[in-house]
Amino acid sequence: MSYKSDIEIAREAQKKPIQEIGAKIGISNDDLLPYGHDKAKVSQEFINSVQGKEDGKLILVTAINPTPAGEGKTTTTVGLGDGLNRIGKNAMICIREASLGPNFGMK
Repeated sequence: MSYKSDIEIAREAQKKPIQEIGAKIGISNDDLLPYGHDKAKVSQEFINSVQGKEDGKLILVTAINPTPAGEGKTTTTVGLGDGLNRIGKNAMICIREASLGPNFGMK
């Protein structure tokens, strides 16, 4: 069985504009400072405006070794975010850094 490479998967991805992602969780365009089309900082005013709201949930995903197919923390995190959204939860994911396996020749 052959698997697509990381770059093949990345090139097939259809990224959404950051404004669309922000709108999904209630952040208006006025509260986003875009860095290109798919990244943005959130204004301090917006952060201050939600300080009194009930906190959400934080799920940390960790692992030691990926599966032979390369499924590790990133794949699990994306799948978890997609699954929570699918069942009606308002979920967002944040990935701290990209997979280091390809950078070190381990994948």
